[in-house]
Amino acid sequence: MPDSVAADLALHGGYSVTVGVSGALEMIDTFDRPGKAFSAGTYAGAGTFADGFEDKPGRRIPKAGVYASAGVGHARAEWRVFDAEAKGPNASAGVGASAASLSARAFARAEVASASASAGPVRATVGLAVDTGVGVGLTGLDVKVLGTGFSIGSRMSIFFLGNGIEFNLF
Repeated sequence: MPDSVAADLALHGGYSVTVGVSGALEMIDTFDRPGKAFSAGTYAGAGTFADGFEDKPGRRIPKAGVYASAGVGHARAEWRVFDAEAKGPNASAGVGASAASLSARAFARAEVASASASAGPVRATVGLAVDTGVGVGLTGLDVKVLGTGFSIGSRMSIFFLGNGIEFNLF
């Protein structure tokens, strides 16, 4: 699944669940995000989030969801519109929605390992994952089955067994 639903949850406790918001909207939400980095050996967590209309990085765009995640080895660094993340074996699931892009997403994911980096609207991911889910909204459609899938719309992407590249057109 696209990590734009994942990016939003990364701002809520470091867990990867994201609502498919276009690259431009994500940049509006993160252009002044302060630098932050963390790492964890083993981790587990679950929670909910509901954000919107606050003048704070990651909370400007209305979004809500629930998530659960557990794994071994997680490191993440973020600053403004840039971020990088690496994970060891993990599993996660979540459901999210965004009022700004009128989109919703549901997914389940199991990874052996992964690494990703993004700079504004461009994101690259490398790893071995079997994620399954769907995201739908006014800006496009995202579909993945066992780590292989695609996105069409404002975000174009292609994934094969957890490896992929995506580009946010706007």
